[in-house]
Order: sequence, then C-alpha cells, then structure tokens
Amino acid sequence: MNIDAIYDLIAEDMKQVNATILKRLQSEIVLINQVGTHIINSGGKRLRPVIHLLCARAIGYNASQHIDLAAIIEFIHTATLLHDDVVDASELRRGQETANSLWGNEASVLVGDFLYSRAFQMMVDVGDMQIMAILANATNTIAEGEVQQLLNVHDPDTTEQRYLDVIHNKTAKLFESASELAAVLNNESSEAQTAMAHYGMHLGTAFQLIDDVLDYSASSEEMGKNIGDDLAEGKPTLPLIYTMQHGTKEQAEVVSKAIEENGLDYIDAVTEAIHATGAIEYTADCARKESDLAIQALNELENSEYKTALVELAKFAVSRKF
Repeated sequence: MNIDAIYDLIAEDMKQVNATILKRLQSEIVLINQVGTHIINSGGKRLRPVIHLLCARAIGYNASQHIDLAAIIEFIHTATLLHDDVVDASELRRGQETANSLWGNEASVLVGDFLYSRAFQMMVDVGDMQIMAILANATNTIAEGEVQQLLNVHDPDTTEQRYLDVIHNKTAKLFESASELAAVLNNESSEAQTAMAHYGMHLGTAFQLIDDVLDYSASSEEMGKNIGDDLAEGKPTLPLIYTMQHGTKEQAEVVSKAIEENGLDYIDAVTEAIHATGAIEYTADCARKESDLAIQALNELENSEYKTALVELAKFAVSRKF
C-alpha cells in the first residue's frame, strides 16, 4: 500500500474535513480569509487529520465527530506553522512563499491566534471535556516545545536528550493527540487510548527525525523549503549533535561555529562532516526505531485495511524523500 492508496482509503472523510475547514475558516475580516486560505491551501499533506481519520476507522468508529476533530487538529497545526514562520523568519514553506513574507509578521501572528481560538470554539461544540483536555494540554505542550527550541538556538552544547524533548513536545505531541482522540471518541479503554497515543508520538518523532536527515540530503525542490534553513537559524538538530559528539576535533569545531554563527557560511564543511561521521545513518536509524515502536503500538488492533494503512504510514515516515 503506497501513500496514495492510504489517502484513497479516507478520501470521503477527507473531503468532509476539507469542507469543514473551509466553512469554519470564514470570517468577516477579509485579511483573515486571505491569510488562512493561503496556508490551508498551500499543499500540505494534512498528515495529522489523516492519522486521526485512519485511527478512528481502524478502531471501528462509525459516527461523524471525527470530521470535526480532524479539522480542529489541522487548525491547531496551521496556527503553529504561522507562528513558526514568523519566529524563524522563513520565506518558503511547501515550495510557496510563507504568509509572513506576503502579508507581514503581524498578520501571520494574529491569524494564527484566530485559528487557535476558532479551534477552541469548535472543541466547545464537540462538548466532551476529555477531548477538550487532551487538545488544551497539547497546545500548551507545543508552546513549551517552541520555547525549548528557542533556548537551544545557537547553543552547540544542546544534548541529544534536550533535542528529543523538543521533538516530543513541539512536533510529536499533536500526532499523539490525533491518534489518541480517535480512541477517546470511540469510548475505548484507557489501555487502548494509551496505545494509540504511543502510535502517534512515535510516528511524529520518526517524521521529524527524517526531516532532519532530509535537511542535509534532499533538494530544496523535494523538501519544499530552503535546504540548510535549520543550520542558518542555528538549530542544533540530531545530525549536528551527533557529529559534534563523534567527529574529529576539527569537525566538532566547524559544526559548533556554524550553530553559533551564520550556519550557511559553513554549510559545505558541515555537510561533509555530517556524512563523514555517519550522522545521517545514525539519525535515520533512530527514526526507524521510532517507526517500529509505532507499529508495535498497533498490536491490539484488529486487522483491517485501516490498520494496514497505519502500519504502512509508519514505514513511509522513514522511507520518504520529501
């Protein structure tokens, strides 16, 4: 089952999610509509809603609230992207100009706030305190992860554990919530809810680690962003951390300088050091371990085409080139 077949499985659900997103995105304020529509329609994979929909179907959920939850999850994710691009001064996302480069930082931040608050309005409509608690905790954890990442910027002493903490909080948390909410929605046992949460957390971690790998091994056309952006911003990702820990003194020094200063001035030397030390292979191996743990978390699910899709999605996370 390839990625297109996975998406085909939930095509009808996704059609309803997209319709809900467009409906709930509407505002009397024209600028909100412009910025929101731009980023919502900018070619994203809708990965977090897809995970939620697949998990709901794999568990046997047959009602309709998973549509609203998938839209809520996408709104929260989109809000984080708008804020991220401002913090990182990014000019490209998914191969297109970012909202902040088109409309300015102020508009991006404020429309991000609008999407957060619209998501919480929709949570109230769902009317389930456990669901609201999971999503409220997730948004808070994501904000903490953003601050943790900020503290790591330009710090070559960032440890692997500190970096993994950022991934778990900033990136994997919404994956975790997307899968856990499917079990909550279907009134599954606490054990089943925990298992589904583990699936999402490990899957999200795997996706981010492979993003780290692709930042030094893919083209900007494949990635849809400027290669070396993380280095330019002084973010010590796992390939850089591993290179400093396991490379020669000279390799460690050039990576350390790149993190502290303008990383693009050193990108050729840094890329050479990363490949020479096996940092790419190490990071990819860490991602494969996360993918395996995600698949293991599905053990108690009954076999179905949706379970197969979840397994294949975990495999895709570590085999993709974009």
